[in-house]
Amino acid sequence: MIAPRSPVYITHAPTPKVHHFALLAALEAGVRGLLLSVMPLAIYNAFGDAAIVSRIYFFVGLAALIFGATVPFVSRFVPRRWLYTSAGVLYLVGVALALTNSPMLVAGAIMANALAATISSISLSAYVLDYIQRTDLGKNETARLVYSALPWSVGPFLGVWMMDRWWGLPFVVASLFAVLMVLTFWRLRLGNGKQITKARGPAPNPYAFIGRFFAQPRLVAGWTFATIRSCGWWVYIVYLPIFCVESGIGKYWGAAAVSLANAILFVAPVMLKVVNRIGVKTSVRFAFAGAAICGVVAWGAADWPWVTYWSMLAMSFFLVALDVSGSLPFLMAVKPSERTEMAAVFASYRDASGILTPAVAWAVLAFAPVSAVFLAGGVGMVIAWVLAGKLHPRLGEKRPVET
Repeated sequence: MIAPRSPVYITHAPTPKVHHFALLAALEAGVRGLLLSVMPLAIYNAFGDAAIVSRIYFFVGLAALIFGATVPFVSRFVPRRWLYTSAGVLYLVGVALALTNSPMLVAGAIMANALAATISSISLSAYVLDYIQRTDLGKNETARLVYSALPWSVGPFLGVWMMDRWWGLPFVVASLFAVLMVLTFWRLRLGNGKQITKARGPAPNPYAFIGRFFAQPRLVAGWTFATIRSCGWWVYIVYLPIFCVESGIGKYWGAAAVSLANAILFVAPVMLKVVNRIGVKTSVRFAFAGAAICGVVAWGAADWPWVTYWSMLAMSFFLVALDVSGSLPFLMAVKPSERTEMAAVFASYRDASGILTPAVAWAVLAFAPVSAVFLAGGVGMVIAWVLAGKLHPRLGEKRPVET
């Protein structure tokens, strides 16, 4: 008599949940948060010239824009799991280059980190769309912010504090977060995402919609708002710490300003309630006006460094307010049939600001001190404030239901 066989249980990787993707985002925030204030200081210490810092960030932004456009093409030949893993490897390469303390290699570290962030963002977004239902995307975004809030808030100051103990310490700790990010990814067994059926036609090309984009002034205005807002953050994160060093305030205060600005994100839900109460147009114009005033005051008070410092810190409050409301004019103007393609066009504002801000700062610093970059940022905010005056006054309000 043949003994009965024991049943063989086939197990499958558990379906990833919202908190799994939030954890991956938090681990990456650990890398980027620690290096957020450290990298501008490292490159400034290496070259000793804010204009050179601008040039380096300009070329890095240009390379990131070109490279980001090729990632979807590369993903056709490289499995997504290895593409995401390469982001972690690039973070480690960036850390290794920074640890050499060589000026040119530190510049290479910024490039490696920028490419890693681009690959990670694109890959993780694809995984989220694969595994998270559309109705849970809002929950996923909220969880991502909650999980990442602490690394983004504490990281900038902690990184500079570590740098003072040993200049290489923040890079070593950041590398540990990068390793944890990759290990967690493989532990989740996300693979290459969900297998889907072969498409019946070629994938829609977002760049084919550029003509449609420029034909709709409301979309162009919304993109401009997002770009100028992002430029404001570039000015704040890169040039305020440099100003703190050059003015004698000290690098700790520059790092603290970046950390405090990120901590303001905790009150974003309250800001959203205010936007819903006073309207999108009023909110956007108020935030751009506040940021413009702060930028101009920061430049005018350059002889009193602490006035400049607190003016820029106040600007961060208005920039966070724009994070809450600044994208709404674009999102509310997109036609439902064009959401996917226009979202891809809209996302280019990050790369555009990463090129525009260093380019303008490069030109300004050729004949003016760092504080003049704050004025340039304020002028950009004034332009956005004027443009926002053309928004519909009832934008975002619920339409009355006819009875």
